[in-house]
Amino acid sequence: MIVYNLKCRKDHVFEAWFRDSATYEKQEAAGALACPTCGNRKIEKALMAPRLSKGTAKDDGPVMTHKAAMETKKAGEVKKALGELRQKIEENFDYVGPRFAEEARKIHYGEADSRNIYGETSDEQAEALSEEGVDFGQIPWVPREDS
Repeated sequence: MIVYNLKCRKDHVFEAWFRDSATYEKQEAAGALACPTCGNRKIEKALMAPRLSKGTAKDDGPVMTHKAAMETKKAGEVKKALGELRQKIEENFDYVGPRFAEEARKIHYGEADSRNIYGETSDEQAEALSEEGVDFGQIPWVPREDS
């Protein structure tokens, strides 16, 4: 097993374990990695200190600072909360997929009945909705634990 410090485009740093470096490369190339904080899939290796062996036969495994352990715990709590939020949204909102911006505008301008929706939109579409005064929120969409 190998552990890497990874970083998303928004500079969130997190740890991830892989069977070997080839597994990391394969998942990174496939876009299968996501930031646990914001869901961003633009991931790269972050700078990390090498783990030097002390020359003893016993290997206690990886060591991390208290701060890193607390950040890892907090990231896990955030990921759990975002997973619960995802479940509530999927249960109570209508999924409109890539038509989110179009449907949000229809609701905003009274061309469609008001209802809770969710879906995908590009950064450019989200910016245009915001400029038009359409009320919406962006939520990091964490992968399901059971998928």
